[in-house]
Amino acid sequence: MDFIKPRYKRLVDNIFPEDPEDGLVKANMEKLTFFALSAPEKLDRIAAYLSERLTRDLNRHRYGYVCIAMEALEQLLLACHCQSINLLVESFLGTLRLLLEADKPHLHILATNSFVKFANIEEDTPSYHRSYDFLVSRFSEMCHSEHDDPDTQNKIRVSGIRGLQGVVRKTVDNELQVNIWEPRHMEQIVPALLVNLEQHTPNDRYDALLYGSPAEQTEVCFRELLGRAAYGHINNAIRPVLMHLDSHSLWEGRGFAVRCFQIIMYSIQSQHSHLVIQQLLGHLDANSRSPASVRAGIVEVLSEVAVIEATGSVGPTVLEVFNTLLRQLRQSVDYQLTGYYDNAGKHKTTSSEEETLQDAVIRTIGSFANTLPVYQRSEVMLFIMGKIPVPGIYPALGSPNAGFEGSRMIQVMLLKSLLQVSERYESSNLLTALPSSFLEPLLSFTLMEDPEIRLLVLSILTSLIDRRLNKEMLSVHSAALDVSSLELKEDRSSRQDILFMRKHAQRLYRHVFLACKEDSSGRSHYQQLFILLAVLSVELANEEVMVDLIRLVLALQELASSNQEPLTPLNRCGVHAVCAAALSVMSQLGPPPPLQQHVAQVIESRRKDAPHLLPENILYGELKVDQEFLFVQSKICEALTASSYSSHCERFNTPYTPQLTDEDRLAKRKSVGDVVSLQMEMDPQSPETMPSVGFVEEEERRKRLEVVEMFQTAPFEEIAAHCGSRASLLQSKLDQVFDLIIRPPPSPSGQSPPRSTPLYEMKFPDLCVY
Repeated sequence: MDFIKPRYKRLVDNIFPEDPEDGLVKANMEKLTFFALSAPEKLDRIAAYLSERLTRDLNRHRYGYVCIAMEALEQLLLACHCQSINLLVESFLGTLRLLLEADKPHLHILATNSFVKFANIEEDTPSYHRSYDFLVSRFSEMCHSEHDDPDTQNKIRVSGIRGLQGVVRKTVDNELQVNIWEPRHMEQIVPALLVNLEQHTPNDRYDALLYGSPAEQTEVCFRELLGRAAYGHINNAIRPVLMHLDSHSLWEGRGFAVRCFQIIMYSIQSQHSHLVIQQLLGHLDANSRSPASVRAGIVEVLSEVAVIEATGSVGPTVLEVFNTLLRQLRQSVDYQLTGYYDNAGKHKTTSSEEETLQDAVIRTIGSFANTLPVYQRSEVMLFIMGKIPVPGIYPALGSPNAGFEGSRMIQVMLLKSLLQVSERYESSNLLTALPSSFLEPLLSFTLMEDPEIRLLVLSILTSLIDRRLNKEMLSVHSAALDVSSLELKEDRSSRQDILFMRKHAQRLYRHVFLACKEDSSGRSHYQQLFILLAVLSVELANEEVMVDLIRLVLALQELASSNQEPLTPLNRCGVHAVCAAALSVMSQLGPPPPLQQHVAQVIESRRKDAPHLLPENILYGELKVDQEFLFVQSKICEALTASSYSSHCERFNTPYTPQLTDEDRLAKRKSVGDVVSLQMEMDPQSPETMPSVGFVEEEERRKRLEVVEMFQTAPFEEIAAHCGSRASLLQSKLDQVFDLIIRPPPSPSGQSPPRSTPLYEMKFPDLCVY
């Protein structure tokens, strides 16, 4: 009855051999292909009949004939890549579904391989009604295979990965087909890939040459998927990654999470990098009440992302990045002080865990700042400075329970963040790097009682001024430093440098002088003070500045030698050591040789008989300062005579004396009560004469305690009334001054002219006020 069959069915039947092991009958397959190309309208019937035979053989477990039918479909698809290919595809996809629904792994692999071949075919015509939902679901399921045999499990997983890769290739560029970037698809594809990305070593028994390990194949597929992602698709692709890392606790240990986002950042288009950063920042905020190890893991990933980020910017919301990171620092301080990372007090945390997070946040701030251009780094430093609690003005930052200790911890961490930014800051213009709005609050911290804060501020100042990166070589603990090893400037000070020193030099000198008087300073403080003076000499010194620096050193020497200053022996030795090391550097930077000879002579005398006055031995020995161990002003003046420095030598006749400002007095205050007590000290109504110094001190102490007690215990209305009365008193004094200023002179006739309305009392129409 075969002669009754249509020709296309006879041609299909002829491609199957008697014995399936003989494989496809190639000569007959060529006839079938020629017929299909000659009569493309028969393609749908050919495909339907092939599918019918495959289904019958599948139900009868004749898997050899199933493979032959799939091979025939593949050859027809490859040969008919014209408009008529759509006639074949529906039957082909239906056949794949049958194979994938079977419970035989080798059939799953067969179907996947066929689909991959189909996915690589470039079609000339669009298709409207194809659905790949089942394939996405089934391939994703194969990626999670837990087959008992490891080789089979790997083969199934690799097939699933390759199938997903084929779906992506087939759909990503065709807007008429299913949108593979929809969340429902991404939430299946991405976790399936990440599960296999965690496998690093392929099984030794597995045919790696043919298939590759699941991890290797996954990375190829994941990179291709992300590389094809457009701007609007990034968020949908990244969100399942974050969810997977959360649900499998993969943030801790930083290994896999970092590797995962390294792949993401290197695969996506560079202009989309900031979208990944924004997703991570939002996820960090969402996990603000998670364990410290989870928060630290997210922050570590952010740090790695910042290093990879190649465009030099973190998007349009640069300050948002730093605001989020600083907010995490604040919250971590609260958690560290309370011992819990939630408001309910149920989930405990430890100081070591929170400190690990804090260190990670500080490193990340430095990493992000390093990706920014110079002008944006200046903005970031100003932004961070604005977040630091100002002594005496904002004593409590964070939760109400943090108190002074919380404020101090935040100050330390934000200054560490500033140090991270400043260490990589590169600027040829210090007027831009250290504007008054940044320098003044920074210098106020050099007078804080906390030694760690003072040391951080000195390090920040040094990093910003040290444009030629000499501080590492200057950190040698010796007064016999060879300046020839430094990176010295070849030209004279620039105009910007001169303007900077004229504007800020006296403020810098004053704070260096006052910092030397702090009794809580240690060896590291004096070492940093020396480096700061040396960097100033190398970077900014001309003849005028050099003379002023020498005057400052002589004033410090006088400070350390004077018995009127309540300095400890360690402080005195430290200041003497700073003077010796600083003058040793300055004398090698251009002054005449006699100055260097005098400095070398004094240092040699100290080395023989008073080594405790040198940086090498600052912590050893008793204080012994003879005249031969001191630098002599007259010899320094004589050494500078008849040189380019001689025109400035008359400045030595006026010893350097720093002017203590209100800013310096305020910097010591640690609470609102202390600030108010300072205002009480300056009250013009307070008595000008007291019977004795001891009584004055006792009276001042009593007033401070009263003010502090009032601000701690009195109701708000009483405090407001007190402050309002003082404001009224000040206003009345101002009115008296204004009245004296605008009072007209007496008339020659003896009659006083009519009093005109003062300008500040005039009422102007609204339209005249701007």
